[in-house]
Amino acid sequence: MARPSGHAAPRSAGRADGPADRRRAGRSGESGRRVITLRELTPEDADALQGIYSPESTRFLGRGPMSDTEARRVAGEAVAAGTRSPHTVYTLGLDLDHDLIGIIRLHLDRPVTALSYILRADTWGMGYPTDAVRRMLALGFGSLGLPEIQAKHHPGNPASGRVLLKTGFVSTGEYAGFSTYAIRQSVPRVPTGSVPGHPPGTE
Repeated sequence: MARPSGHAAPRSAGRADGPADRRRAGRSGESGRRVITLRELTPEDADALQGIYSPESTRFLGRGPMSDTEARRVAGEAVAAGTRSPHTVYTLGLDLDHDLIGIIRLHLDRPVTALSYILRADTWGMGYPTDAVRRMLALGFGSLGLPEIQAKHHPGNPASGRVLLKTGFVSTGEYAGFSTYAIRQSVPRVPTGSVPGHPPGTE
C-alpha cells in the first residue's frame, strides 16, 4: 500500500450516492474532522485519479504514477463494472466535500477476498482510510457474508499497517516482500447504508 494506501488487489462498485450522502460528506465528526462519503466513480473523476496516484502515493505500490490515458480507462472500467451483477470487485471513491481524495477496493475475484486502498498524499494522517476500511468491512462481513478478508502493504509504509491493525486486521507475516494481514467475521457491525448500493435494512 502506498502511504497510506492499502495494497492487496483489483476493482468495481455499487450505486451512486444520493443527495443525503453528499450532504453527509461535508459534516464534521465528533472530533471535528470532516466525514468522508464512499461513492462510485464517474468518467469525470479521471483528473482526480491522477492526483491520487501521484509519484508520492505510488512509491510503495510497485508501479509508477497514473497517466491521463490510464486514469480515463480506470474510471470508465469502474463505471462499467458497477452495472454488472454479481460484482467481482467493488471500487469506491473517498469523497470529501465533493473532492475525490482516495480509492478503496474490495476484490471478490481472489481465492480469498482482498481489500486495498490508496489516498492522495495531501490528505494523509487524517483518519480517512480508517473510516473507509471500516465501512468496506461492514459490507464484506454484512451484506456479502464473507468469512475472511486479506490485505497487504509494503514494509516501508508502516502507516498502512497501523490502519489495518486499528480496523481489526491481524498480522499474518510476510509474502513476496509485503507485510500481510487478515481479518475474519468478528468485526463490529456498522450500517451498510454508508456504502453505495446497500441501504439500511437490506442486509
